[in-house]
Amino acid sequence: MSDTDPRTDGGVDAQAEESLLDRLTGNRSLENVGVHAVLYGVAALFALPYLYMLTVSFQPRSEAIEAIPHWIPQTFTVEHYQFLFENSLIVQWTINTFLIAGISTLLILVADSMIAYALSRMDWPGQSVILVIIVASFMVPYYLNIVPLFTIVANLGLVNSYLGVILPAVASPLGVFMLYQFFKDIPEEYEEAARLDGFSNFQIYTRIILPLSRPVMTALALFMFVYNWNAFLWPLIVLQDNASYTLPIGLVSTLNAQIYRPGRTMAMALLASIPLILVFLVLQRYLVRAVELQGVTE
Repeated sequence: MSDTDPRTDGGVDAQAEESLLDRLTGNRSLENVGVHAVLYGVAALFALPYLYMLTVSFQPRSEAIEAIPHWIPQTFTVEHYQFLFENSLIVQWTINTFLIAGISTLLILVADSMIAYALSRMDWPGQSVILVIIVASFMVPYYLNIVPLFTIVANLGLVNSYLGVILPAVASPLGVFMLYQFFKDIPEEYEEAARLDGFSNFQIYTRIILPLSRPVMTALALFMFVYNWNAFLWPLIVLQDNASYTLPIGLVSTLNAQIYRPGRTMAMALLASIPLILVFLVLQRYLVRAVELQGVTE
């Protein structure tokens, strides 16, 4: 007869399992703390340039050009912002930029979603050829198109007009390629059920595809809005009137090439960044949702 008590063995096993569970839980907690510490550290590194930009914009020139940077202004001033609002058309430039970036983004969403739907959900002759051309256009350098594009815009009489900036921006292959990949992964059962209910292609596009694609459409809208907001070279070529400038061009035009004023430069950069930061904060949850959905479909 064995001297070992089964109840004692059971108690030892339970204690061992509890000890192992505690160690695993503790390791996971330490791992979570480490991951969050790294993420917050990286976020702080990304925030440092904006913090420095903010502090320098409130420093007078004599303090901003010192060899040792000051993270906290010793002399607080708003002269740089006062100069921009009193001696420039910054409000008009901001309105111009919102109009160009907003209208361009809206047209890109409409045009690219229709093209992507036709390429991914419909069968028609030459479909693969068109897709190859769109993908191949990524390999064409942007600067190679400037001269022929300006010739076309000039012949259409769109120089120094918003349409001359907006229409070329709509011809972006990025949105088509991005939406094509997402539309392709939508289950065909949705479309088949809709066709049994008598839906046309346009109704399937508007009532099924677009609602399911809201996160990726929002992400695309964010990318395109930021891109068109920051666009510099093409608007600089097309827009030739000071009152029609976009914000990046207008702010650069206020710089004095003879005198370096870091406070004014940082104030301009901050004013140009604030709208983009606000747009990102509003749409960030849709951007995260788009990434999650893309990962699930893959």
